[in-house]
Amino acid sequence: MGEKEKKYDRQLRLWGDHGQQVLERARICLINVTATSTEILKNLILPGVGSFLILDGGRISGEDAGNNFFLDPSAIGQLKAKVATELLLELNPDVKGDYTEEDLNQLLDRNPQFFQCFTVIIASSLDVVTHKKLAALLWKHNIPLVTCYSYGFIGYMRIIVREHCVVESHPDNAHEDLRLLDPFPELVEYIDSIDLEKMDKKQHSHVPYLVILYKFLQAWKNEHGGQAPKNWKEKKLFKEKVLQGVRINEHGMQEDEENFEEASKQVNTALVESKIPENLQQIFNDAKCCNISENSTNFWILANGLKQFVQNNDKSSLPLRGSLPDMFSDSESYVKLQNIYKTKAKQDIDLLTSYIRDFGAVNGRLSDQEIKRFCRNASFLQVVRSRSLSEEYENASQSILDGLISEGDSDAIWYVMLRCVEQFYTNFSRYPGVKADDIDIDVTRLKNCVQELTRSWGVPGLVEAMSDDYVQEICRVGAAEIHSVASYMGGVAAQEVIKLITAQYVPIVGVYIYNGLKSTSVSLNV
Repeated sequence: MGEKEKKYDRQLRLWGDHGQQVLERARICLINVTATSTEILKNLILPGVGSFLILDGGRISGEDAGNNFFLDPSAIGQLKAKVATELLLELNPDVKGDYTEEDLNQLLDRNPQFFQCFTVIIASSLDVVTHKKLAALLWKHNIPLVTCYSYGFIGYMRIIVREHCVVESHPDNAHEDLRLLDPFPELVEYIDSIDLEKMDKKQHSHVPYLVILYKFLQAWKNEHGGQAPKNWKEKKLFKEKVLQGVRINEHGMQEDEENFEEASKQVNTALVESKIPENLQQIFNDAKCCNISENSTNFWILANGLKQFVQNNDKSSLPLRGSLPDMFSDSESYVKLQNIYKTKAKQDIDLLTSYIRDFGAVNGRLSDQEIKRFCRNASFLQVVRSRSLSEEYENASQSILDGLISEGDSDAIWYVMLRCVEQFYTNFSRYPGVKADDIDIDVTRLKNCVQELTRSWGVPGLVEAMSDDYVQEICRVGAAEIHSVASYMGGVAAQEVIKLITAQYVPIVGVYIYNGLKSTSVSLNV
């Protein structure tokens, strides 16, 4: 194992060598140095993100140094971006970093191309006007924007991405792709060549459960008009029949045959009908899948090839994954089965490749490994699309409105409060509660903001139904960042950024709210 493999061993188990390579090529732009944003960047530097640039022209104050581990108190008065960059780079010598003190609004107006070279943009503490301007630019170029900050005990994260395609979604409870209900010819030929009755004791007790299930499945079908066991009652009876296959010794006792017990336990997961998942059917029906050109991304080219694969075969089977789970078996039998599945998977990969020959496979856009990963994960493909920031601000999401109306103390109320804080800042150029003498006035002003926002959403009675505690809490914290909350949000946001970079695992769509007062959280489809 090389030094890099040792260094990143734990994360390589999550996203593999190819995921690490993508991460090491990624370029991150961080806008504004805050306790939350530097925690995000810390959690990207440690696993080895390629490079980062911090954009912030502000200088360190005593308040900044008090809640941010990457702003040294001895550096008060210096550029936040410079000091944070120097300290963050000490975490990982593999990572490159730089900073600029240019003004964000001037960059957006004079040099918008500046942002197009980054993989992901992370922003914190933006005013509404600048946030909308930045989000609109990145939306146009389909560059993900992750906005994250902490406000007292409340954490906020918003992911804005026009389209994000996920090949390796890593579902938690995926069934093995064994095809026992619709076996391919090579598998049938191999299993039919096995005669359980002629085996000696050792051979019989080491037959892979896959072979056992197929044998008993054929016997069941012969007795039930060609139908496999479907409901719970039938599967229970089928399991009993499998266990009856255990041999009886000369003393009238069952032999100790773990493979048959394993076969009985695997009935529910092994006898799974092949079908096209709903999420994959939606991808097939997508206009980007139907209308492929040389400008299409690799994902949509492969999705089109997969669609042709399904249409030109039996319309229900995807490319075989080609992997086998561990099972009780002798090595020779297991290796034979494994090679049969691998050979069939390779044939399916070659067939899908033939459908995309005109787009990418020939001119080098698509590597063999990329096509192989796509085929192995064909059942789990995901396309994530969020609403734009302008859509969110123009029309409130119905799911949020329903949640606010049905649940009086939902954490979604904190989303409302943070939206009102933005409006408060727009109106008064400061956050509520930052001046101790004005807290009572700010409570009234913030209530008015809540009333205006909820009235525009069509739920004018919400402010009366809400507890005053929410408004009081917002004004009490005075926009302070509590480092424990910032640290938690830094971990959450970095995790989502890595998902966006590697195109592995499914990122949160919309807004994530963390309530540090109750240690609860909620994801909102905004």
